[in-house]
Amino acid sequence: MIRLSGRLRSAVIIGLQGIRARKTRTLLSMISLFLGVLSVTVVQAASQMAQRAALADVELIEGIDGTLYMSVEGTPEATNATLRSLEGRSDATAITQFPAIIGEPNVRPVNEGGSPFDEQWGGWGWSGGSVRIECDPTGYCYEVIDEQYLQTPIGAAIELRVVGMSADIRQFRPFRLVAGQWLDFSTDPSYSPGLVLNREAAKGFEMYRVPAEMRIMGASDNPTPRILGVVEDGQRIPMAYGRLDELLNWVNVGAGPDPYYGGIGLEVLVAPDATETLQVLRANLAAAGIGEDRLYVRIIDSRRQVEQVMLILRVVFFGMAGLVLLIGVAGILNVTLATVGERVEEFALRRAVGTPRMLLAGIVLAETMITGLFTAAAAIGFAALVFKVAGPILAEVHYSLAAGSFPWEAALAGIIAGLFAGLLGGLIPAVRAARIPIASVMRA
Repeated sequence: MIRLSGRLRSAVIIGLQGIRARKTRTLLSMISLFLGVLSVTVVQAASQMAQRAALADVELIEGIDGTLYMSVEGTPEATNATLRSLEGRSDATAITQFPAIIGEPNVRPVNEGGSPFDEQWGGWGWSGGSVRIECDPTGYCYEVIDEQYLQTPIGAAIELRVVGMSADIRQFRPFRLVAGQWLDFSTDPSYSPGLVLNREAAKGFEMYRVPAEMRIMGASDNPTPRILGVVEDGQRIPMAYGRLDELLNWVNVGAGPDPYYGGIGLEVLVAPDATETLQVLRANLAAAGIGEDRLYVRIIDSRRQVEQVMLILRVVFFGMAGLVLLIGVAGILNVTLATVGERVEEFALRRAVGTPRMLLAGIVLAETMITGLFTAAAAIGFAALVFKVAGPILAEVHYSLAAGSFPWEAALAGIIAGLFAGLLGGLIPAVRAARIPIASVMRA
């Protein structure tokens, strides 16, 4: 081991001397290899940032991995049993959505159907009874647009989805507070529902001035909402979040099914360690006649799904980066072959004084691998500089990219790519240097 270590040290020292003696050729090798190593580094960095952004969005929409998701049908028995089971519990939350319009009464909203404000999807949505369902004697049902409603002008009103929660949802879906404050579940429910908007809904309220009057499907009257804050929830459509008990002051969630939306069902998110809560919930649902066959239950596993998609993308883009790297390997191979051809007498003289063939090959490989390492350092430094400069732009593209350092996985990938390219580009020249006969020294 000591002898091998000595030969390795000798190969590195002689290799560094060779690089210093042939700076121009070393620079040419680095230039030919730079784009290849840079492409590998960029692909790895981009994949890490894309995975970070994808996981952030999936967790906001689906939930954190390990959370139990249960969908409860919208019958009065199931709804009441669920709410009774989760009352006063913080390790699970029941959520439901209400179509709502905030603004002037008797007008059409500016974003009919609850579409994003920059993308009018069309359609009538709920819009205060503009659509009704009629059925013919054969049982075929169809939508009918109220002709009188079509004559109604578009006014200062915004359509959105209001999500009611029995407990704080952020332990399951980590919404990021952007402005204002979040809902306080420790106080008594108010008859003026507090709402936290998402970014898209907040954009609408910045663009349009609307009265503080909210129409909710199934509500007995129009409550006056209070806007508390703004969160990032990963949704593209206007959404608002409120306490379910405050919304129940105006809406009977356990009422019969709505003819258009098919009733108001509940979604339940349960913490992985909330065994007692889950048992109580299942028992109460069973007592209400809701068996397991009428429940949809699954464990959220969003990371695995995202990683499968990212693996496919990584394979495709690393394949493309590998082709660019091979072009750089060809460049360093040509330069090193020319260098070995010029150093035939030097290698033959070393062989004549007893230098082993393996050490000659090691000298050549040391030069190419050190060159690859220098190239990797330059490519990583350049990529990290671009990442730092582009930070504000990336933050505008996605909030999860606003903070964070250059991915260490990308730096590691760049180092491995540089060393591998140096090894691959120097392998043939190293074999040729080791086979130089001692008789070649007579040329000197």
